[in-house]
Order: sequence, then C-alpha cells, then structure tokens
Amino acid sequence: MADELTKRYYRISDVVELLGLPASTIRYWESEFPALRPKRSQGGVRLYTPSDIEVLRVIRFLIKDKGLTMQGAREHMKRNRLIVNKRHEVIRRLQKIRNQLTELLESLEQRR
Repeated sequence: MADELTKRYYRISDVVELLGLPASTIRYWESEFPALRPKRSQGGVRLYTPSDIEVLRVIRFLIKDKGLTMQGAREHMKRNRLIVNKRHEVIRRLQKIRNQLTELLESLEQRR
C-alpha cells in the first residue's frame, strides 16, 4: 500500500489505477476537501504526491467504507484527522495481512 508508492509524483491516471476510483471522483473530491491540493505541471497536469494519495485513501475510506456523506467526511477529517488516519492505517494493515493469509491458504491448498 504505502510501500508501493515509490515515485515522487503520480499523474491522475496512476492514481485512478492505484485506488480504483474514477478520475471524475478524484477531481470532484479536490474541490470538496481542502486537504487535497495536488500540484500542477506547467501544462496543467495534476501531480499527486504520496501524501495526496494517502489523503484520497482516507476520503475513500470515510465515504465508501464508513458511509459518510461528503459533508460528514469533510467535518470528520477536519475534527478528527489524526484519529481517522490512524484508524485507516490499522484497517489497511489488517487487509494486507488478510490478503497474505488468503494467498498462503490458497498456496497450501494447491499443494494437496
């Protein structure tokens, strides 16, 4: 997850692939969340840092996983940013562990 972010900047097409979100959603969230302000190249191309991508992951978690409204997610990030970031990181680590365990189980079942 965070360890896969090795580049300094990512284009929106890269972010779409990483997060599985439509580009239109990402652009819309930029207008709704002050914490999300990617840089732009001279040609106007959005350039997202790993930090921007983490903000997008937190927003996606709040809206898609927790089911908050846009306003609710905005307020939640404003008031509880540190708590949200920690909770999101714990959930991401647990999902990664679950995926590793699933792969291990599948590997063991193939050997039978």
